[in-house]
Amino acid sequence: MRLATAAAVILVLGVGPAVRAADEPALPIVETVERQPLFSQVERLVEALEFLGSPLRAADRDALEAARKDPDAGKAVAAVQKVLDPYCLLGVELSADKKWSTRAGVAKKALVEQGWTQFLVKVHNPTELTDVLRAASPNALRLAGSPAADVPQRWLDLQMFDRQPLTPRLTGLNLEYRIIQVYSRDAGKREASLALEHVVPGGNRRGDAAPNRKKDAAARPGADVVVAAAPVKVAFECAASHDVTFRVVDESGKPATAAFTIRDPQGRVYPSQAKRLAPDFAFHAQIYRSDRETVRLPAGTYTISCLRGPESIPETKTLTVGDQPAVFSYDVKRWVDPTLLGWYSGDHHIHAAGCAHYTNPSEGVHADDMIRHCMGEDLKVGCNLTWGPCFDYQLKFFTGKDDRVSQFPYLLRYDIEVSGFGSHRTGHLCLLRLTEQNYPGGDSNKHWPTLGLNTLKWAKKQGAITGPAHSGSGLAPTQERVAGPDGPNNLPNYAIPQYSGIGANEYIVDITHDVPGPDGTPIPAIDFISTMDTDRQQEFNMWYHTLNCGFRVRASGETDFPCISGQRVGMGRVYVKVKGRLNYEDWCEGIREGRSYVSDGTSHLMEFTAHPVDRPKQLVPVGMEGSDLKLDKGETIRLSAKVAARLDGKTVPVEVIVNAYPVAKKEIVADGTLHEVSFDVPIERSSWVALRLFPAAHTNPVFVTVGDKPIRASKRSAEWCLRGVDQCWKQKQQFYDAAEMKEAEVAYEHARTVFRRIVSESDVP
Repeated sequence: MRLATAAAVILVLGVGPAVRAADEPALPIVETVERQPLFSQVERLVEALEFLGSPLRAADRDALEAARKDPDAGKAVAAVQKVLDPYCLLGVELSADKKWSTRAGVAKKALVEQGWTQFLVKVHNPTELTDVLRAASPNALRLAGSPAADVPQRWLDLQMFDRQPLTPRLTGLNLEYRIIQVYSRDAGKREASLALEHVVPGGNRRGDAAPNRKKDAAARPGADVVVAAAPVKVAFECAASHDVTFRVVDESGKPATAAFTIRDPQGRVYPSQAKRLAPDFAFHAQIYRSDRETVRLPAGTYTISCLRGPESIPETKTLTVGDQPAVFSYDVKRWVDPTLLGWYSGDHHIHAAGCAHYTNPSEGVHADDMIRHCMGEDLKVGCNLTWGPCFDYQLKFFTGKDDRVSQFPYLLRYDIEVSGFGSHRTGHLCLLRLTEQNYPGGDSNKHWPTLGLNTLKWAKKQGAITGPAHSGSGLAPTQERVAGPDGPNNLPNYAIPQYSGIGANEYIVDITHDVPGPDGTPIPAIDFISTMDTDRQQEFNMWYHTLNCGFRVRASGETDFPCISGQRVGMGRVYVKVKGRLNYEDWCEGIREGRSYVSDGTSHLMEFTAHPVDRPKQLVPVGMEGSDLKLDKGETIRLSAKVAARLDGKTVPVEVIVNAYPVAKKEIVADGTLHEVSFDVPIERSSWVALRLFPAAHTNPVFVTVGDKPIRASKRSAEWCLRGVDQCWKQKQQFYDAAEMKEAEVAYEHARTVFRRIVSESDVP
């Protein structure tokens, strides 16, 4: 299978001084330069090159660092130019008068067929212009008004890179460096005429006398004024690229998809991050390829990092491409496979639009792009949540069923995150297993409730599984600080959160409410709290306190890809014990029931069970039978689990958590080996118990009820929650619409009443 050409584009950085063009004179040294702003701009330039997968050579980075420390400002400025000038394709002097000039730089004029190469442009700007610098060429494929792209003289494309960390406009510094990107359609020798244009948006504010100004633009009031420097002729040598076919099989020898990061000896990334289109994402160094798919690479030697999710063993292999198509093979090796014990990974919070994704021209990415990433990360279930950006367009993918691109056991389902509309300012909500995609009363997202509880009532009526997204957002402590072991740097702690963000904020109110389920029977409004993608101390602290009050909210794992993290899908995961064959409905139900654990994939806490020491037949696996272990009186229980971790062979503690505090631990070697651990723990009163390997993994709790009494583990936790309701109201009341204000007041007062009752029922400080 051959991917679209756009997905196979490559990019390199113009080569350094060892192979500079011998026939080009050096660019002149600029002497009158302010040292501090120059180094700040160079720092951003280096960061941009890193982002684009085309870092400077290590020796040149070291030379820049040495120049930064040089006490002689003049020598430091000259040293910067000595390092960066050999990367320059062009040098330009900008002026508001007649003193325009452009010359070719000394970088070797080497391009790659069907690839993007990036060079630097040295900008001497003595008149401190602060407008846009644009590249143009009559040889460009996409020049406005040009004939078809196959006309021989139109063989290249070019553009200036002006996104973060650089700025769209010139900085006004006397000297700065910009990045120019050049694409070649062809292989062989090619000549191009390259020009740089100074674009003054809305009129020339600083140089109306400039003689090179395009008259048609100047004739229109308020139109951009374009001042063009004279073009220079540049002869390029365009190296041919060749197809590389990937042969990828999993541990059982079946065709698979995996992640590959391809770098040349200079550390440059292929294909281009700057010009990628889906299914390859511009914010990734890695690409995902399935068995028999291809990528185009020029001749050379490459190191390829291979990975198929956190449960595979990373490998680095070498590939040499000559003058013919090549084949690259990768056989996946695993260090653990939770599915052998019935545990299936998923990420309940993925996005196909917004944040790092582009929105134009295609309004995000499609299902076949996202399933590729899930399969490449060996993520069995991907919940693709439609939210504010591209909401109306992305809604067309919602069916209430597994998307057609699902390939068992890899399932992709579209659901909703209430984010960017409705109640989002009081805490985003993940709504899973929906059958209806839009709140009644409209066909878009302009009419949704501002009270999250109202959204939850609608979702629960149709049988959805619900919980707050990115829970730690807004839970940083207020100015209040509690000294000693209960301070804000501890887990648990009793500093009151600010409730000032979009995480588990209104959660403190919503957990106290039961709402009608599909058959009208009251059920909890909240099923889970999201973990693994924000501050885990804050996530778990909120969870622990509400568990201490007797609420049976479970934990689920998410990434919020590509918003909280764009590194890859499945950075945060929930592993669900599946009853029979994997399906989305039961997998979500496993989150609600708590037959699951959360993890970043590096650590696993499987088969967590509890039973009285002398009655093993009274065994309660986590998430089964309500996770309820019933005792007539206090006694010792045995906790067991199968644990595996791969953390560079470190020794790590597996802890027993009872009512928010660790009470026992055992050390294991995190070398990927599966360990069977057990603990005997005395339980005197109704309690919740769990295992954790902080911060990488946490089980859901088993609830031990003694004498049928509810869990009232901590009066102080209940008081903390009660104060949290007041703090949340203080922050959030401004975001409720007038039509819902009375309902909000009633909902908050209900929460206060519930927590006051729990305080009165709690006799343990």
